[in-house]
Amino acid sequence: MTATLADRTVRAGWPLQALKAVVVLHVAALLFQAVTAGMLLSLPGGRALHSTSGIVLALIGLAHLVLAILVWRPGGGSAKYVAPAALLLVFTVVAALLGMAHVKTVHLPLGVALFGGGVAQLARVMSRPRA
Repeated sequence: MTATLADRTVRAGWPLQALKAVVVLHVAALLFQAVTAGMLLSLPGGRALHSTSGIVLALIGLAHLVLAILVWRPGGGSAKYVAPAALLLVFTVVAALLGMAHVKTVHLPLGVALFGGGVAQLARVMSRPRA
């Protein structure tokens, strides 16, 4: 017997609530990366701030992925959050490597795409399950 989406959401419990909080934090960190990118161009310490916030962003992305997995497997919730969380983490690492290699022509558009992906995941996580 298969559980309905509403049943799966209820069983997901605390991991789903934590996932919602971390996704909000993830999108805020992605937005902060854009702010620090501007600081990189205008402030002497901008590079260090952008680099440090990139590391924090990757750690938040890792927490996002772990919580998405916890919602899915032990929580019995939906697996629909796992692939986007994994892609966000992978593309965050790729963007960081491209940034360190000074490949701005790919680094910048990838950053914009990451923000869009983060907002899409936020909408997915915050949406109410259909009855």
